[in-house]
Amino acid sequence: MALLLLRRGGGFAAATVLAVVVVALVLSCGGGAEAAVRDLRVGYYAETCPDAEAVVRDTMARARAHEARSVASVMRLQFHDCFVNGCDGSVLMDATPTMAGEKEALSNINSLRSFDVVDEIKEALEERCPGVVSCADIIVMAARDAVALTGGPFWDVRLGREDSLTASQEDSDNIMPSPRANATTLIKLFAGYNLTVTDLVALSGSHSIGEARCFSIVFRLYNQSGSGRPDPNMDPAYRAGLDSLCPRGGDENVTGGMDATPLVFDNQYFKDLVRLRGFLNSDQTLFSDNAGTRLAVRKFGEDQGAFFRAFVEGMIKMGELQNPRKGEIRRNCRVANAPAPPPVEAEVAATSKAVVLVDF
Repeated sequence: MALLLLRRGGGFAAATVLAVVVVALVLSCGGGAEAAVRDLRVGYYAETCPDAEAVVRDTMARARAHEARSVASVMRLQFHDCFVNGCDGSVLMDATPTMAGEKEALSNINSLRSFDVVDEIKEALEERCPGVVSCADIIVMAARDAVALTGGPFWDVRLGREDSLTASQEDSDNIMPSPRANATTLIKLFAGYNLTVTDLVALSGSHSIGEARCFSIVFRLYNQSGSGRPDPNMDPAYRAGLDSLCPRGGDENVTGGMDATPLVFDNQYFKDLVRLRGFLNSDQTLFSDNAGTRLAVRKFGEDQGAFFRAFVEGMIKMGELQNPRKGEIRRNCRVANAPAPPPVEAEVAATSKAVVLVDF
């Protein structure tokens, strides 16, 4: 059950993991915050907002028609949300004078995008069912639809999440891996959430759609591991193409497809890894640096059905990571709801009491 309660992050030492578990237990016993592990289920909004999933799907379809890349960007939000204190919509929150938001975390700044698509979905849902559908659930539904709309599998999502009241840039910095991450680091990260090597490789297949910046790969092209040379685990012809896309000293915000078919959700990503054509180091390492992940890469490259089944299983497992702290249903996904004013009756009673004390 610890999987559903709290993040694992900030390193993988046993003492850190133990401390996190202790905090989770304290929270579940009422120390410092109310435990709020929610019962997620398919059809959660069937009565309260029956068109919720259709609204999400239709908005995602329009976003894709407007900009094909946008749906992949929205799908990424589930990963960057759920791995940091559970699937609670915290990644959507804007920074405030008293809170450094997760959007400014090292792995997110100038990288995560298409927040406007989530805003559009939320606005449409608030018009139909005000105060009912959480931003956290929107992310999970939209991620599923991003896959289905681009040729991947469709699956039922369990819903009923609440939105967090805060975000944590520090937690995001401590948890989310960099594009330089190797297979060993990624395996440890996923294991902290009870996600297997198969889950890791399958979920990495989310890079079947979308693009990434030159910023994320220039070290592979010109200074892998401080060697002053390119990554040896890269097909020469592919590297030449990337050299042209991302020249030394060039614009690092230029983007390239993360596989050869970046608009179609398929198993081409794994075929590319076998051919040493992975865009990110954290992708190519799954084939080049670890026997266990290499086996899964080969399997998914040869059997798209197996990839789709494993991907769905991994998305469901990741989507059910929860934040134990009590949340809310945000009216605006970017900010926490304003505290409700006290009831008028309470104000009157307090004033009357104060008058009596003075007279007495």
